[in-house]
Amino acid sequence: MRGRGRLTWGRRARAGAVVTALLAGVVSPAVVLVPGAATAGAAAAGTPVCQVRDDRLREISGMVATDDGYVVINDGADDEARRRIFFLDQRCAVVRTVSFPSRPRDTEDLAIGRDGTVWVADIGDNDRSRPTVGVWRLAPGAKQPVLHRMTYPDRPHDAEALLLDTSGRPLIVTKGGSGTVFLYAPATALRSDATTPLAALGQVTLPSTTTSNPFSFLGRGVITGAASAPDGRRVVLRSYADAFEYDVPDGDVVRALTTGTPRITPLPDEPQGESITYSRDGRSLLTVSESAGQPAGTRSTILRYPATASTATAAPSTESVDPVSPTAVRPAAGEIGGGAGRTWPLALGAGTLLVLLGLAGVLWWRHTARR
Repeated sequence: MRGRGRLTWGRRARAGAVVTALLAGVVSPAVVLVPGAATAGAAAAGTPVCQVRDDRLREISGMVATDDGYVVINDGADDEARRRIFFLDQRCAVVRTVSFPSRPRDTEDLAIGRDGTVWVADIGDNDRSRPTVGVWRLAPGAKQPVLHRMTYPDRPHDAEALLLDTSGRPLIVTKGGSGTVFLYAPATALRSDATTPLAALGQVTLPSTTTSNPFSFLGRGVITGAASAPDGRRVVLRSYADAFEYDVPDGDVVRALTTGTPRITPLPDEPQGESITYSRDGRSLLTVSESAGQPAGTRSTILRYPATASTATAAPSTESVDPVSPTAVRPAAGEIGGGAGRTWPLALGAGTLLVLLGLAGVLWWRHTARR
């Protein structure tokens, strides 16, 4: 969402949020240093499916697959023409759009119900200052989506991922920053004429990987999208670097995320990957990145990765591993400890401060440098 050589307010805010999290210690140096972390060294990029050529779709933040194509949204677009729900055919061409009846704040993800209802997650909050967040519900055949406002029980959170549980209830996954994210869902039935309280349902600690991505170790510790398999037996969370797939054998999505061990599919070097969905047959993971801020002529491209088999995951090895082959999926290795078990070995030294300041400077330069 920026013109050539210029950042929009939203992208400045996101760059600033990354730097702030780093300097505030939200992202632990242990993310880089913990031994035995899963590795995804030489993983190959996904297979291109189609290219999105519509200039209104430069900051795609959410995607779902349908029987005849895809549905996508932009990330908090400033331009009214981009504040829409876009329906694409199987070649990524826009075939229709649906407008919002009022201006959304920061649309970040999509989910689709078994009846075809499209849910739009208006849950982004870079400054963590929104008194309410929302989901827009677009029923099949409806001309406009309906807004349902919600409020967190503790404090504002920045979030970019939405799931639906087996009952069709929306489940918000916060973005996190240090490899731990939190789950929230409406405590009562959603209403369009009232604000619904959210309830905290648990937390997820992400496995550590070494997958290459534009944001280095920072990009591996945040969640930017989520999706459910068409049969409901798997869910996936994605970071800027990897996809984490969890089995849902009993239909309990929260239990799967909070107690399960994911299988990891590397998503290496996607420019700014914030979207993920399953193909309609459940055999593939589909992703798409923003193209704003990329070299002139860059278009968002839907990529395909093989989905992982729904089988038990072996205990992680603590030994070093070879690079992952192009389509291989590595089981999650030991998680970075949470609570008292989390180590911050360099946070006490002046050397760490210099490293953090250097990384912050590099990140800020990468997001704000004029082309």
